[in-house]
Amino acid sequence: METINNQDNIKYLEAKKRVKKLKSFYSHLTIYVLVNLLIVFINIQDLKSGESYFQYKNFITLFFWGIGLAVHGLSVFFPQFVLGKNWEERKIRELMDKEK
Repeated sequence: METINNQDNIKYLEAKKRVKKLKSFYSHLTIYVLVNLLIVFINIQDLKSGESYFQYKNFITLFFWGIGLAVHGLSVFFPQFVLGKNWEERKIRELMDKEK
């Protein structure tokens, strides 16, 4: 009986950790979109007549932050792609072995 409760507790904690990671990614994505929309709006307001918005300087933030967002998304949706399969369990065991 206690083993079943322990397994349920472990599954619950893993699901809770997964939800926290998803929430973190969605918050990051929302902020990314809002900030970049604000940057686009400000840059459009500053355009002089005949000037094109599609310039290199206008996409630096979008590009580099987008790379960071993509890596964050990979770590959330494909954790084995970024750190390898069962990385967390191996790291936990390694740290526990060091403490002994």
